Amino acid sequence: MISSDSEPEALTSELSQADIAALGVDAPAKHEGHGKRHLPIIIAAVVLVVLIVALVAAFFGTRWYYKDKAAPGVHLGNVAVAGQDAAQLKQTVDREAKNSKVLVSDGQGKKTTANFKDFGVTVNVDKTVQNLLAAKGDGASRVIPFSKSNVKLVAKVTDLPIDTYLTNAFVKDNEKAVPSSIAFNGSNAFVVQAGRGGRAPELSSVKRCVNALIADPGQVQTAKITYKNVDTPISQNTAEAAAASANKLLANKIVINNGDASKFEVPVAQLASWIKPDADLAKGTITLDIDKDAITNYLNMEMPKELNQEMVSQQDIIDTAGNVLLTTTKGVDGVKIKDVGPVADQVYSALTSSQPATIQAAADITKFDVKQTKPQMRLVVDKSSQTVTVYKDDQVVQTFPVCTGRADHQTSTGTYVINLRYATQTMRGPDYVTPGVPWISYFNGGQGFHGAPWNPTGISTGDPAGHGSHGCVNMNVSDAKWIYDNCPQGSLVQVVGGQPTGPVR
Repeated sequence: MISSDSEPEALTSELSQADIAALGVDAPAKHEGHGKRHLPIIIAAVVLVVLIVALVAAFFGTRWYYKDKAAPGVHLGNVAVAGQDAAQLKQTVDREAKNSKVLVSDGQGKKTTANFKDFGVTVNVDKTVQNLLAAKGDGASRVIPFSKSNVKLVAKVTDLPIDTYLTNAFVKDNEKAVPSSIAFNGSNAFVVQAGRGGRAPELSSVKRCVNALIADPGQVQTAKITYKNVDTPISQNTAEAAAASANKLLANKIVINNGDASKFEVPVAQLASWIKPDADLAKGTITLDIDKDAITNYLNMEMPKELNQEMVSQQDIIDTAGNVLLTTTKGVDGVKIKDVGPVADQVYSALTSSQPATIQAAADITKFDVKQTKPQMRLVVDKSSQTVTVYKDDQVVQTFPVCTGRADHQTSTGTYVINLRYATQTMRGPDYVTPGVPWISYFNGGQGFHGAPWNPTGISTGDPAGHGSHGCVNMNVSDAKWIYDNCPQGSLVQVVGGQPTGPVR
């Protein structure tokens, strides 16, 4: 008798199927049905995981693609710019700004079509591009195409250029109301241009059109103007006060240096170009704005040209003990300007506060190296003995009699190098012209060794007091030729000793 439910299962593990059948016990059931029931659930889960992974990959891939481009749904006004990089956006902004126009009429037969440039509207293209790239932020919503962001132009509108353009277009010269204004005279100051009362166009309808084009550029807007009789829109006293304030700004020097050897002062005319008079015709005022973008653009161009320096190795001539006898080339550090932004900020701050400024630009510095050489030939001119002694590797090889400069044109004491030579030359001075001077070796400006066949007495007696030169070292012709032949450019010259009052030989 089988007394337990578990016993048939234990027995069947040891019996054949035939044995089990003979005993009258059912074979254990297989469980394939359970696996078949769960299969659709497993497949659905796998598909879901794959979809999630694909969506995540697509999301991050899309964010990466639009990292440096305008996001989906971004518009300049109503122009879609999604996917455009900075260069493409700049072209779009330029195009739409240039295509923005206002058709103006007065209802009396006069009309004109004007653009932003005509109205003096300044569009900051770079800032507009930055705003387009930054639209929709950098979060998850950035890449959602159904979310739309309309970006307008970054632009500045002032009354005076609009008034000037419309007045010139619609009002006869003898009827114009002209505001007093200021302008840079091209030299060193702002001057007043006096205005007068008269007939003037009403600006409000045109300004509404201009503002609409800033929000939605690339369109043609239509405006109808009316006229009004006005006193001088801006008084001469107001303009004189504005000119005085502007000239006070120009009086403050702004100097920029690189922390080393180079500096430059911003020219007055350049400072004037950054000062923008802003006339408010409705209020009758003139305020002064400082154009920071213009400052930055100027400094980006000029600072590298004015302040960057190539490194120049210092060239020293030394003696056998290593002492520096002469620096023939002074070393110059290499300088490369690396950040214009802080300088532009300081220039802007100096102008807005009407203060002079000396500004040091940040720069990468390459320290100059020093190259030392020992002269093969050294010539010592001793004025007290009226001789020149030639050394080669510090060994005396020749001594020659000479006659140096007279008391009022003494041969200059100091250390020099031979830097220029002529086999023959016509020598000129304030009170002499001497043609055919032979074997000249210059070492200090116009002072040098040369043959002086006209001065045998001065050379033989060593008498610069009575027979001295204009500063050169007079020598016998053959001696001067020896120096010319044996002492090349770069040879060291040392002039020592005191000036004699008479012959020394």
